Amino acid sequence: MAQTVAQPTANTPAVPTTLPLKAIAPWAVFFGILMLVLLYFVGAEQGATSVVSGEDVHEWVHDARHLLGFPCH
Repeated sequence: MAQTVAQPTANTPAVPTTLPLKAIAPWAVFFGILMLVLLYFVGAEQGATSVVSGEDVHEWVHDARHLLGFPCH
């Protein structure tokens, strides 16, 4: 039975590719705005500054408020 042995070859070192800032910037802005909106709804959507009337949003994010340290009552 014949066996083959892999012979080492000369490899060039791998060079990591760079991701241009222009490709990342729109996504960073989008996710930054999304996080600010979520932070608003979890942390400040109640009382005089509420965008949505009623207590529905408050009840939906009630546990998240306590988890993140926001007082709500």
